[in-house]
Amino acid sequence: MTSFLNVDCSVTGRRWVGPTIEVDRLSEAIEQATALPAPVCRTLARRGVEPHEADGFLNPTLREMLPDPRSMLDMDRAAARFIQALDRNERIAVFGDYDVDGGSSAALLIVWLRTMGRNATLYIPDRIDEGYGPNDEAMAQLAANHDLIICVDCGTLSHGPIAAAKGADVVVLDHHLGSETLPDCVAVVNPNRQDETGELAHLCAAGVVFLMLVEVNRLLREKGVQGPNLMGFLDLVALATVADVAPLIGVNRAFVRQGLKVMANRDRIGLTALADVAGMDNAPTSYHLGFLLGPRVNAGGRIGQADIGAKLLATNDPREAQVLAEQLDQLNRDRREIESAVREEAMAQAEARGLDAPLVWAAEDGWHPGVVGIVASRMKEATNRPAIVIGFDGDIGKGSGRSVAGIDLGASIQKLAMEGLLIKGGGHKMAAGLTVARDKLEPAMERLAELLAKQGADKIGPADLRLDGVLMPGAATVELVNQIEQAGPFGASASAPRFAFPDMQIHFAKRVGANHLKITFGDGLGARIDGIAFGAFDGPMGPMLEQHNGKRFHLAGKLDINIWQGRQSVQLRLEDAAPAHD
Repeated sequence: MTSFLNVDCSVTGRRWVGPTIEVDRLSEAIEQATALPAPVCRTLARRGVEPHEADGFLNPTLREMLPDPRSMLDMDRAAARFIQALDRNERIAVFGDYDVDGGSSAALLIVWLRTMGRNATLYIPDRIDEGYGPNDEAMAQLAANHDLIICVDCGTLSHGPIAAAKGADVVVLDHHLGSETLPDCVAVVNPNRQDETGELAHLCAAGVVFLMLVEVNRLLREKGVQGPNLMGFLDLVALATVADVAPLIGVNRAFVRQGLKVMANRDRIGLTALADVAGMDNAPTSYHLGFLLGPRVNAGGRIGQADIGAKLLATNDPREAQVLAEQLDQLNRDRREIESAVREEAMAQAEARGLDAPLVWAAEDGWHPGVVGIVASRMKEATNRPAIVIGFDGDIGKGSGRSVAGIDLGASIQKLAMEGLLIKGGGHKMAAGLTVARDKLEPAMERLAELLAKQGADKIGPADLRLDGVLMPGAATVELVNQIEQAGPFGASASAPRFAFPDMQIHFAKRVGANHLKITFGDGLGARIDGIAFGAFDGPMGPMLEQHNGKRFHLAGKLDINIWQGRQSVQLRLEDAAPAHD
C-alpha cells in the first residue's frame, strides 16, 4: 500500500495511510446524493454509512435507536424488584464502582429516586483499602440496614460478597465480562453475560441503568404513575459512555449526542460546577467529557475520597457542588504529578524488558494504585502493545491493564485468575484489573504474554496514522467543522476525522506550558490556521517544528473550534508532521 503523501516515516515514526478505495468510492456516492462537503462525506464513508442513510445518521434520534430494555436477560426481574421496593418504601442502597461510569450509574439511581421523593444510601468502595467491586464486609453491613442493594458497574463476578448480603435482596446492573456462573441474587442485568446475545455489549453500566429506568418508567405508567423525565438524565449517561471509552456505535451514539445537548443547558448543578472549575467556556463536546470532566470525576476514586465524584454528580445543593468540584480539580492536579513520576519509571522498566514483546509491563513497590491504569494507557499508546502496570504494597500487587484493538485482554486476565496465577482479575476487551501475589508476578506476566501472543499481540507493528484526506487552510472553516461534528460524536470505535495539510509554511511556533507547542501555519496563499500540539516536547515533533528554519511540512491532526473572547476560529489539534520534500 502506498503511503499517504509519501510519508513512510513521520516525525513520530509513523506511516501515513489514506482512505481505502472503497471509502473513496462510497464518499463520492454520498457527495453526489447529498451535496454535503467532501470532508463530511469522507467521515460518513469511513463509518460505513450508505448514501440513503446519511440524513438519519447525521440526525440520530433516541426514539429510533433505543433498544427494548426487556431484550436483556433479567431486566424484567430487576425492574419489578425496584418497583416493589418503591411500593413498600423499602430501604435501598446503591453500591457503585469508584470510576466515572460507577459514579454516573449511582447518580442516575439516586437522582431518579430523589425525584420520586425517596432517598438511597450511596456506597463507593475505597480503591486502596477495599479494591474494585463488592466485598464481604461492606455487603454484610449494607444488608443489615437495607432491604435492597443495587450494585452498579460491578457485581457480576462477586459471588461471595453477594452471598454475604444476608437478609437483603441484590440486583446487579453491570457491563463487565461475566463468567459461566452468576452470583445468586434477584437479577444480573449485563449485556456481557456469557448467555447474552452480545448485541448490546457496547453499553457501559450507566447505559444499562438508564435502560432499567426506562423499563421502570414504563411499568409505572401502566399503574397510572408518572416517573421522572429520563431525557434530562442523558448528560450522566453521555459522560459515563465517553469516560469509560465505550464504543460510540448504536444507541451509545444517540446517548452521547442527546446527552451533550442536555449538558449544554447547565441544569445539573454538579456538572456545571465542574465545567466551570475546568475552564470550559464553550458548548460541551465528547472531547470535553473524555479529557476535562471525566478525569476530574475520576480523581476522587484514584487518589482521594472514593465517593466525591458520585456525590458531585448526584447533588442538588449549589454550595456542596462548588466545594466538591474544587476538591476534584485539586485532586486531579495532584493525580497528574503522581502519574508523571510513575509513568517515567514504568516506561524505563518496560524499555529494559523490550517494547516488541506481546505484553509491555512494569511493577514496583509504592506505585499509587489510583494511577496505574492511566500509566498503562500511556504505555499502550506509546508502544501499540497491551500494557500492564502494577503497584505493590507488601506482598500484594494491584494492577491495571489496557489493550489495543483486536486483542482481548479481559478474557486473558480472567483465564489467569482461573488458573490460580492471580488472586483475582477481570474486565473487558480493552481494559482489565488484577491482584497478584509477589511470588506469582513473573509467572503470571509470562503466562499473560503467552496468551496475548496467541491472539497476535507480538505481530503488531507501529500504529499507522490513518488520514481521511487532504485539506487546505482556506477550506477549514467554522461551518465545515460544525458540519463534521454532525457526523459525531467521536471517541472509541468512532475516531474523529484526521486531515493532512500538505506543504505548509510555519509562520509562528512557540512552546507553551511545560511541553506543548502552539503554531500558526498557512499555504502561502493568505489563509492561516492556528494549531496546538499537546505534549509535543515529550518527543521530537516539538523541537523540530519550533526550530523549523523556514522549512515546509505536511501537518496532520483533527479540527476543532477555539473560542477566544467570544470569537470562534478553527484550530488544528496537531498530532503528527513530516518534512515536505520538493
